[in-house]
Order: sequence, then C-alpha cells, then structure tokens
Amino acid sequence: MKSIKLIAGLVLLGVLSSNESTAQQEVLDGTYVREHHPSKRVIPYTPLREADVMWMKRIWRVLDLREKINHPLYFPTEKIMDRQSMTQLIYESVTNPDALVTITPYDVLDDEFTVRLTVAEVEQKTTKIDTEFVEDENGDLKPLPIKEEFSPHAVKRYRLKEEWFFDNQKSVLEPRIIGMCPVQEKFDEMGEYKGEMPLFWLYFPEARVAFSTVPVYNPNNDAERRTLEDIFWKRKFSSYVFKETNVYDRKIDTYKQDLDLLLESKRIEHEIFQFEQDLWEY
Repeated sequence: MKSIKLIAGLVLLGVLSSNESTAQQEVLDGTYVREHHPSKRVIPYTPLREADVMWMKRIWRVLDLREKINHPLYFPTEKIMDRQSMTQLIYESVTNPDALVTITPYDVLDDEFTVRLTVAEVEQKTTKIDTEFVEDENGDLKPLPIKEEFSPHAVKRYRLKEEWFFDNQKSVLEPRIIGMCPVQEKFDEMGEYKGEMPLFWLYFPEARVAFSTVPVYNPNNDAERRTLEDIFWKRKFSSYVFKETNVYDRKIDTYKQDLDLLLESKRIEHEIFQFEQDLWEY
C-alpha cells in the first residue's frame, strides 16, 4: 500500500509519468529515468572500397588498464546499478546466451577469428576447479571439488589488433580496431606471478553494439557520461605497440628489450604519423 502511494505521489510531482508508474513499481534511484545509453545506436563505419585504400599498416597494441587514463575501462571491480567494467560486460556477453547483446569468442590459436569457442570452453578457461578434503560421517576424508568463479579484476591488459589506412577518397588517415583479446594474470598456489594467459579474441565490430549501451564514469558530469564505444571511437585510451606487420612475423620484444622496446614502439607510431604529414604540401 505504501509503495502505491509513493508511486502516485511521484506521478503528481512529475517525477514519473503514468506509463512509467504502471511499468515500474520500484523506487526511482535518481531524478529521472535514464533512457539515452540503453537506446543508443552504434555509429556505422564509413563505407570503404579497396580502390580507395592507398596505404595501410596493421599493428598490434597492448591496452594496460592500470594506467590512469584507462581506469574508466577497469572500474568498478564489482558491478553496480548504473555501471560495470569492460571485462564484466564482455564476460557476461560471451557466457550468457540471454544477455542483452551477445558476443562471439574466438580461440587464441591465432588472431584471425578462425575457431569459435563455446560457452563451456570459455568457462573451462576462465574458471578453476580446486579440491578440498573434508571429513564425512565416518571420519574419512573425501574430496570435495570447489569451483573458483572468474574474477574480472584479474584482467588488467588487453591486446588490440588494428589497421591504419589512408582513405584516398576522403584524404584522411584513419584507424579501425579489428579485434581485442583480454589477458588474465596467472599465479601459482603460493601466489607468485607466473605470466599472462590470453583468454579469447573478440571481433571488435561485433562488440561495438554491446559497448554502446554501457556508460563509463565521467569525473566532470554524471549527466553526460560516455559509453565504452565512445572511448574507443574517440581514442580516449592509452596503449603501446608491441607488433607490426613484418617479414619475420615477430614481436618487438624478440629483438628489443627494456627501454629500447618502448623506443621502438614510439618509432612505429611516429612513422605512421609522419606518413600522413608527408602527403601534404605547406
């Protein structure tokens, strides 16, 4: 009875419309119903012909979520009412067939999206089964399997595959992300770090649909939050190059180490920038 009076009062105050009051019988957490992000559509790519691509370069990047500019992609570590992390969204879209938008995972055997993974195969890679011995009624020890669920905060890096190309029709140099791969940290039984484990590849144009519906934190205005799609569309993230197309098909860390590795990454980015500058006359 109290909830009915509350809804009726909100209708009289103009906080809820009559249609909203009949469809939503819970307390409104805020001053208005948020409708922008759930109904937001993906901005389509500009049609591109092969004849218009005068130059192209494929590179692979590492997106480290621990960098400050990338924190909106990593936090919150636990899902809250109006926000969730990028890893939480991806895992839910991959493993839950009833999710609002589903995403197809691909095996990490290669980054060419050749082998699709099932939900069971993804859960097998992301969950861990441990065994604990407990006493039964007779005092005997019996093994009891314990399932450790996937921890989204354990994914602190992503690998991005993207192409930079010069569109001769528009006379612009544009990047397009082709795929992304979450990378989980591995630890042994003693808690010591044992490296990284790539989980699965995602076809980024497919994931854009899910990214466009999830808002991320805006420190300046809670009413004008960007979405995950906006972050990648506007290139509001930090990353570094760890591989470019080459005759040996090798990564930078196979021939450069420490500071030289970072300098080589910057050199590749500078070459792409310099290529565009050399096309113009001033």
